[in-house]
Amino acid sequence: MNYLSIEELHKSFDERLLLNGVSFGINQGQKIALVGVNGCGKSTLMKIIAGREEADKGVVAFREGVKVAFVAQSPVFKEGDSIREAVFDAENSTLSLIRDYEYHLERSATDEKSAERLQELIGEIDAANAWDYEAQVKTILGQLGLHDLEQKVGELSGGQRKRISLARALIEKPDFLILDEPTNHLDLETIEWLEQYLSTANMALLLVTHDRYFLEKVTNHIIELDGGQIFQYQGNYSYFLEKKAEREQIEAAEVDKAKNLYKKELDWIRRQPKARGTKAKYRVDAFQDVKKAAHKNLKKDEMELSVQERRLGGKILELDKVNKSYDGQPFVKDFSYIFKKKDRIGIIGKNGVGKSTFLNIITGQLEADSGEIDRGINTHIGYYRQEDASFNPEARVIDVVKDVAEVVELADGSTLSASAFLNLFLFPPKMQYNVVGKLSGESAKGCSCCGC
Repeated sequence: MNYLSIEELHKSFDERLLLNGVSFGINQGQKIALVGVNGCGKSTLMKIIAGREEADKGVVAFREGVKVAFVAQSPVFKEGDSIREAVFDAENSTLSLIRDYEYHLERSATDEKSAERLQELIGEIDAANAWDYEAQVKTILGQLGLHDLEQKVGELSGGQRKRISLARALIEKPDFLILDEPTNHLDLETIEWLEQYLSTANMALLLVTHDRYFLEKVTNHIIELDGGQIFQYQGNYSYFLEKKAEREQIEAAEVDKAKNLYKKELDWIRRQPKARGTKAKYRVDAFQDVKKAAHKNLKKDEMELSVQERRLGGKILELDKVNKSYDGQPFVKDFSYIFKKKDRIGIIGKNGVGKSTFLNIITGQLEADSGEIDRGINTHIGYYRQEDASFNPEARVIDVVKDVAEVVELADGSTLSASAFLNLFLFPPKMQYNVVGKLSGESAKGCSCCGC
């Protein structure tokens, strides 16, 4: 049964064509990954399908009655809302019953009015046959680590906010689920649970993720977005890589063949009289097609970067008995460590245990409650945060980087202007004078990285 049909979808940003006549469909039970290089238009296509953005042209049609849920790459909530309000923010009568039931259940032991309302809700849930649904909601909230439903969203980490967005989508029991980078900011335990849940759930799934292992375990169909066109592969990610390589080899051979034919036809065109009335019109028309095929650009944009390293002294960074707590809850406790040259350190832990807090402390974004933090004289810290970078949406890309540095020194001692440096991050000159607000999320992250 077909759930989604997309026909001749077009979308451009200024002169950049992201979607050029894209057409495909998704059926019941299909679990599809949308893949492609950064900035190719994946998130834009997802937003168009989810109704968050409009296409320039084309049709997006869901089968009547299909319930759709969307989890954005960076979910936005009202900072003053509780987790309960954020999770159950849906126009669903059954969810409203369960939300009220959970609320009054917590208060019934000490609040007489809540106890009375609880009895009424039990009858209403009985009538709606919603107890199984209530059990499923509890399971999802528990597996996603959302226990204190009265905690304010504004107090949560990026990973905890992502859990809320996932919980809200899953408890709606959608027929069709759209996920944009679902594993971003999630800890390993939650990712493993989500893999299992999605791979066995009876729903259609469309997702974008850079997590190859997640793709392998969850999806059974790959759609690649490349040059505004789509290519479909029936299989997992490993199968996609194999068939993609074969497709690129065939394309390269076709371009080589077209180049040889182009040289032959160009010579024929040049040998003809200027008055072309005697030429075979079909051959002249065909020449333009050959020319286009021969000049097809198969080069893949790749980022190459080698920035001048700073001279480091003997001392890099030393932490001695560092502590940080919030509301009596310790997040960093008596932590001591000496960072050495060429250390490559990973920090792991469940969402909300204090990983970002720790990074904010050592980078100077946050003060510790106690302890010593001693940075070397020549230690310079670059910080690429999990949150989306905050830019003036009306600022030009080139100006964002120039605010940090007009000239960048590379490892070989040479220098690059801000414009040339942006080229290394796949921002061609025309794009550099676009305003930040017109960039895709992936391009904006690139702007953040080259401007850090």
